[in-house]
Amino acid sequence: MNAPVVLQVAATSASPALVLRPWRMEDVAALVEVSRDPALRQWASSVVDNDADGARWVQAQQRGWAAGDRFGFAVLEAQPGSVREQLVGNVLLKEVTSGKPAAEVGYWTAAHARGRGVAPRALEALTSWAFDTFEADGLERLELLHQVDNLASCRVAQKSRYDFDSILPAAPPTFLRDGHLHIRRMSA
Repeated sequence: MNAPVVLQVAATSASPALVLRPWRMEDVAALVEVSRDPALRQWASSVVDNDADGARWVQAQQRGWAAGDRFGFAVLEAQPGSVREQLVGNVLLKEVTSGKPAAEVGYWTAAHARGRGVAPRALEALTSWAFDTFEADGLERLELLHQVDNLASCRVAQKSRYDFDSILPAAPPTFLRDGHLHIRRMSA
């Protein structure tokens, strides 16, 4: 995991190409901007209010890459007629441990990019990368958890072939409500 990982998602007739890459400090301003969205704040486990919060959040993502147990990707969308890419979301692989058969995935989508298939496309790229990269370490399944009332997350899980497994009881203070556990196995 020494070389930076960049995942490419091809454009479709309806959607621009996506680039998934590790978070960088230059992403802080865009992260702070998308974090102002009340819907995102409702589901996010950490709140980013300003540049200092954003910098701490990006540094935490970078520490996860360095430790080899948490891999957060900024999801960027190519903008027609622009050399810059726009931040449209985040996907994450976490709790990766050699010999452990399961790891967890997570994601969020910026308000301006919702409803355009960003999360399922990015999650599919992350899922393929995770199985390809960690199969030799014993990874067999990926788990996706969301609160029961997060219907958009449930749709992303279903579109991404993560099968509903069970309802998890609330675990305050982190998870105030019951949750859904979805699982995707390597063969899916």
